[in-house]
Amino acid sequence: MTVSLVLLTLGALAAVIAPRLLARADWPEREPVVALWVWQCVVAAVLLCFALAMTFSAAAAWVDVRGHLFAPAPSEVVEAYALGARRPWPAVLAALLAAGGVWTGAMLAREIHRARRQRRRRRDELLVRAPLLPGEEPGDGPLVVLEGERPSASWLPGAAPRLVVTTAALRRLKGRRLDAVLAHEQGHARARHDWLLHCSSALANGFPQVPVFAAFRGEMHRLVELAADDVASRRVGRRTTALALVELNEDRGVFGPSTPPGAELPRRVDRLLDPLPRLTPGRRLRLTAAAALVPAVPLVVAFVPALRALG
Repeated sequence: MTVSLVLLTLGALAAVIAPRLLARADWPEREPVVALWVWQCVVAAVLLCFALAMTFSAAAAWVDVRGHLFAPAPSEVVEAYALGARRPWPAVLAALLAAGGVWTGAMLAREIHRARRQRRRRRDELLVRAPLLPGEEPGDGPLVVLEGERPSASWLPGAAPRLVVTTAALRRLKGRRLDAVLAHEQGHARARHDWLLHCSSALANGFPQVPVFAAFRGEMHRLVELAADDVASRRVGRRTTALALVELNEDRGVFGPSTPPGAELPRRVDRLLDPLPRLTPGRRLRLTAAAALVPAVPLVVAFVPALRALG
């Protein structure tokens, strides 16, 4: 049972400390794609800690679970985990962690159902506002142009993602600035950022008091926009992308003296116009590799008694 407690403690510490460490780092805005990867690895490590703690607690509480879990293992490995002591709290801990896992699955299922319902509603609205021409099939073409007085560009996720642009946006944005907006939305679609947003929302809604999940949702919404901005800037340039963002959103009151504090769009424009130097390829590689090793820590903790017994 010591392994379960260590894993539970490790997961709790990571859930509290990791968001603070990442919030103090100065590189995520410079490398949003790497930051997205790091956040995913941290959350995966936290979830893995709790899942393994549940597994070992269940093995300590119930003989049948222990028999299935350690069926191929030699007796000295089973003895190394000291799972035979009869105590009531391993069953309680396993039940609580299992309930948390079921609740996580329910929140994710609800988020997916909600996303699919919103997607169907948006597709129905598109059919009303942009009816199909004779011989045209639903989903034909990656671009949909809608009549609208407000400049807008968005992407509709799905098996065949579609870019939705209003005529006002086409009138206001010309040439490479329109290319910048389209490249930004295509960056979202190609990276499937919708899945990151759904998973982070499900965890944050299911466990609002867990710091790492709340921070995960906030950072996903911010970092996916920065990553898409970088996709557009690599195609048409940072200045052009910044001007496109300003022109597309200038009627929404996010620029000027009445800008609310902490507004993301002005910060994104400033980031494009006055970019910080990117990290070196070597440092990006080290960060990526180090993040990939984070989920391995709970596995190492879980296998330490077995390795000692066999060694």
